[in-house]
Amino acid sequence: MARWDPGTADRLRKAALELYAEHGYDAVTVTQIAERAGITRRSYFRYFPDKREVLFAGSEQLPAAVAEALANADDAGSPLRTALVALTDIGTRITRLVDPSPERRAVIASSAELRERERSKAAGITTAIREGLERRGTAPELAKPAAQAATNIFGNAFDRWIDSGGAQDFPACLDAAATAFREACG
Repeated sequence: MARWDPGTADRLRKAALELYAEHGYDAVTVTQIAERAGITRRSYFRYFPDKREVLFAGSEQLPAAVAEALANADDAGSPLRTALVALTDIGTRITRLVDPSPERRAVIASSAELRERERSKAAGITTAIREGLERRGTAPELAKPAAQAATNIFGNAFDRWIDSGGAQDFPACLDAAATAFREACG
């Protein structure tokens, strides 16, 4: 096998997800993931720093991507609508890279450590939106709640996309999540 086989990262993600679903996140080791993927434990660390990041690889790039999308977004009238325009672009890009299977979501829900990592990822997105809105001239007292609401809607849209097995396009999921949010607010 080639030292930097381009399919290895995908095999590791698949192996990890299978093992986490079979045995639970806490019971699985990096060695088990590597063996199932057909590489050594040492080689595993060329791709991921730990067993958690196999599920979150690339998410460290999300805040910068959100900030860029927000900087390039057309003004949609309100800070929340403008943030949602930017998140439509980001969500569409993410859905091209992510498997819509519900197993990843179930594994994350089963582990306090993974739920915390998911919350950290959401907090980074919220901060990027808030700061981006402020750079666009939105007052801080409006930017913060708009960013929090946009992140919540984005998460709900992503869940809708997963629930559809990837059959719905992300903009439709985001529109439905935004509509549900508005209805919940009265």
